[in-house]
Amino acid sequence: MPTEPITFLKEQNTDEEIYAILNPVVAQWFRNKFGAFAIPQKFAILPIHSRENILVSSPTGSGKTLTAFMSILNELVDSSLKRILEDRVYCVYVSPLKALSNDILVNLLNPLKEIEDLVQKGGQGKGSLGIRVAVRTGDTSVKERSAMLKAPPHILITTPESVAILLSSEKFISHLQKVEWFIMDEAHALAENKRGVHLSLSMERLGALSPHMARVGLSATISPLEEVAKFLVGLEGGNPRQCKIVDVQFIKEMDLKVLSPVKDLIGVEHALLHHSMYVLIDKLIQEHKTTLIFTNTRSATERVVHHLKEKFPKNYAENIGAHHGSLSRELRVDLEQRLREGKLKVVVCSTSLELGIDIGFIDLVICLGSPKSVARALQRIGRSGHRLHEKTKGRIIVLDRDDLVECAVLLKDAVERKIDRIHIPKNCLDVLAQQIDGIAIEQQIHVDSLFKLIGQSYCYQNLQRKDFDDVIDYLSGKYVSLEDRHIYAKIWHDETTGFIGRKGKMGRVIYMTNIGTIPDEIAVKVKVGDQMVGTIEEAFLERLRPGDIFVLGGNVYEFKFSRGMVAQVSASANRPPTVPSWFSEMLPLSYDLSLDIGKFRKLLSEKFDAKRPPEDIIAFIHDHLYVDKNAAESIFHYFDEQYRFAKIPSHTRIVVEHFSDEHGFRHVIFHALFGRRVNDCLSRAIAFAIGRTQHKDVELGVNDNGFYARTTKKVDVMHAFRLLKSAELDKIMEMAIDKAEVLQRRFRHCAGRALMILRNYKGYQKHVGRQQVSSMILLSAVRRISQHFSILKEARREVLEDLMDIQNAKLVLEGIEKKEIKIEEIYTQLPSPFALNLVTQGRTDVMKIEDRVEFLKRMHQQILAKIGKGKTV
Repeated sequence: MPTEPITFLKEQNTDEEIYAILNPVVAQWFRNKFGAFAIPQKFAILPIHSRENILVSSPTGSGKTLTAFMSILNELVDSSLKRILEDRVYCVYVSPLKALSNDILVNLLNPLKEIEDLVQKGGQGKGSLGIRVAVRTGDTSVKERSAMLKAPPHILITTPESVAILLSSEKFISHLQKVEWFIMDEAHALAENKRGVHLSLSMERLGALSPHMARVGLSATISPLEEVAKFLVGLEGGNPRQCKIVDVQFIKEMDLKVLSPVKDLIGVEHALLHHSMYVLIDKLIQEHKTTLIFTNTRSATERVVHHLKEKFPKNYAENIGAHHGSLSRELRVDLEQRLREGKLKVVVCSTSLELGIDIGFIDLVICLGSPKSVARALQRIGRSGHRLHEKTKGRIIVLDRDDLVECAVLLKDAVERKIDRIHIPKNCLDVLAQQIDGIAIEQQIHVDSLFKLIGQSYCYQNLQRKDFDDVIDYLSGKYVSLEDRHIYAKIWHDETTGFIGRKGKMGRVIYMTNIGTIPDEIAVKVKVGDQMVGTIEEAFLERLRPGDIFVLGGNVYEFKFSRGMVAQVSASANRPPTVPSWFSEMLPLSYDLSLDIGKFRKLLSEKFDAKRPPEDIIAFIHDHLYVDKNAAESIFHYFDEQYRFAKIPSHTRIVVEHFSDEHGFRHVIFHALFGRRVNDCLSRAIAFAIGRTQHKDVELGVNDNGFYARTTKKVDVMHAFRLLKSAELDKIMEMAIDKAEVLQRRFRHCAGRALMILRNYKGYQKHVGRQQVSSMILLSAVRRISQHFSILKEARREVLEDLMDIQNAKLVLEGIEKKEIKIEEIYTQLPSPFALNLVTQGRTDVMKIEDRVEFLKRMHQQILAKIGKGKTV
C-alpha cells in the first residue's frame, strides 16, 4: 500500500537521540546554552538531518529558526573539523523581509562564534571554522556580491526576488548545483500572494539544479497545513512530493480577552467612549513591561500615539513609537533596535510587525478593533511572550457592537483552534512570463520540458497548455502590433525544434532590473478640472466607480474618471458619501470567520424563536463565547433589538431590507455576512445586472456584514438579484469589471510583472504615472489583439480571485439555488439595528465623529421607540 505523501509527525525524538547525531562540540554548545530541546526541535531536527522535506508550524518565539538551522550548523561544523567543507552553498534561506534576513545573520553568527570558542578551548583547532554566512538582498553592495562569487557562502540568506536573480546569474549559478537545504521562513506570509507564487517557481528551478535538496518550511499559525506543505514541496510525476508536518501551533498557553471600554457601546457619549478607550489602553500599558498595539490602518497608528502622548504626557515621551510601512527604513530599524534594548514601553503599528522580526520581550499585545481573521489574530497576539515558556497574552478592544460580536466569535475560534483557510493564488500568468524570461536568459530549453518543470510548482499544477503557449507567444514577439507600443520579443522560440532562449543583448539587464512582484505605488492626485484638491491612495482609487461619492479634506466629491495618476472629480454637496475614506486600508473579514459569526447568529435567533428568557440567553452567550457579563449583555441587547425590529440574518438566511431615507433615497440592504471580498463581488454583479436590464445606475455600499444599493429612481433590485446564477457569475463579473478602475490599475501591476511595462530601462526609472498612462494605452492595444490576451486574462483573475472572492460568491449563489440559504424581504421605515453601521459608513466622513455617534444614538432611540422597548435586563 503506497504511503501518503503528506504526513503529520506524531512522535517526538528524545534529547539523547538528537544528541547522538550531533558533533560533540555542537552538542556541548547546545547543552551549555539551552540544556534541553524545545518541542519543535524534538520533532524536526532529525528529519532535517536526514534531508527530508518538512513544514514546521509553531508560534513565534518557539525556537523555529534554530530548529531549521541546528542540523545544518552541525553538518557544516562537522565537515569543517574533518577538513571536508566544500566551497559551495549548502543552504539557501529565504525570508519575505530584508529586516528578518539581518536578524537571522546575527542569530547564526553568534552561535558560530561560540562554537569556534569551544573548538579552540578544546584544542581541536585554531582560528575560524571557515563557515561563511552571507546576506544577499537588493541592499547588498557590489563589493559584497563580488566576494560571494569568489568565496560562496555556505549559508545564503536572501529574499524571493534575489533567489530569482541568482538563478539567472551565469557566474553564480554553479554555486547552486549542490544545495542540500532550502528554508522558506514565514511561509504563511508568502503563500497567500504573488511573491509566494514567484518563489514556488524559483524552488522548482533550484530543485532542478540540486535534485537532492530538502525543503524546510517555517510558519506561524496557518491552515490548512496540508495545502501549505504541498505549496512548499511541489509535485513530482503529478503527485505531491513527500513532506512531513510538525503541527505545534498551540503549544504556548494563551490568555485572550475581548474588552469593551464602556458598558453600553451604543448609548454612550462619544467623548466618554473616546476617553474611556484611552484610559483602558493606558491602564493595560502601565500594568505591563512592554506592550505592542496593532491598529488596522496607518492613520490610526499615528492617531493612537498622538492621543496617548497628549492625554498622558507624564507616561509617554521618548518611550513610545509608531511603526508602519510609510516610515523610512532608518526610522523603522532604529525603533526595532530600541524595542529590543527595552527602551520602549509601547509601540503602535498597523501590520508591519506581524512577521517574526526579533523585537525582544513583549508581554502584552493589544488589538484595536477586529484583526478580521483568526490566523491574523493569533499571529499578532503571538508576538507577546516571544519565548517558548512564556504565556501569550492578548486583549482585543472593541468600539461598536458589530466589532464586539465579531471579536467574541473570533476569540472562540482561536481558543477552539479553528483557523481560517489561506487563499493561495494559482496560475498567475504575469509571474509565469517573468520566470520564463529568467529561465530563457540562463539556458536554452525545450518548451515541453519547460511546461513540465512549471507544472511541478503547486501554484501551476493545473496550468492549461493553451495559457502556457499564449505566454510563450507574447514573450517571443508573436504579436507584432505590440512593437508599436515598444514591446519587443524577449525570447526566441524555434517552432520547428521546440526550443526557446534569450533574445537581444539587453535581455539580461532588463530582467535583472525589473524583477519582482510588488508593484510601484504612489499617491493619486485628485483634481476638479485643473485645480488640485488633495491626494488619495491608489488602493482607494481602484475601489471607485464613476458616480461614487467620497470625502477629502472635509469636502464631498463625486468621482468621474482617472487618467494616469490623476483622479478627476466634481464637487457634490448634497449627496451622502458611498465609500468611506478608510475603505482601502481596512482588512477584509475572512470567509470562514464570517460563516462562524453567521452560525452564532442562527443559534441566538433560535433561542429568541423559542421565547427563552433573557437571563438564559445572556448566560448562553457568556458560556458560548468566553466573554464577560458586560459584553454578554451588550450582545443580547443588540440581537434582541434586531429580533423585535426585523429578523436576525445568518449564514443560512439573507435578510433583504427595503427603506427610504430622509433625502428620498431608496435603500435595498442585503444582510449578507460573507466578508467584504464576497460582498464586493455580489454587489458589483447586481449593479451590472441592473445596468444591463433596467439601464439605470445604482450607488453601492459594501462592508463585511452586507451591502446596499441606493437609488432615487424606481429600480427593481430584487429582480436583478434573482437573475444572478452561480454558473454564469464568472461571465457576469468579467463584464462587470471590464471598464472598471480596478481592472485598469491591476492590469498595470500585471503588465509590470510580465515585463510589458519596464520600471527601469537603461538606467532610467519610469515614474508610476507614466507607467499607468502606458498601461492604459497598452490595455487598448491588447484588447484589439484579443479579449483573452494572457496578461489581460491574468489581471481579471487577480481582481476576481485574489482581491475579490468569486469562488465563495459562487458558493453563496449555489446555496440560494439549492434552497440552503433563504432570502427573506422586509420593509422598514428606519434601518434595522444590524443595518446602522452599513448605512452610515459613508456618512462618517462628512460628520464629525461626535455627530456620527449622536446620529447613531438618535437612530437607536427611534428603533427602541418603534419596538416599544426600555431596558429589559
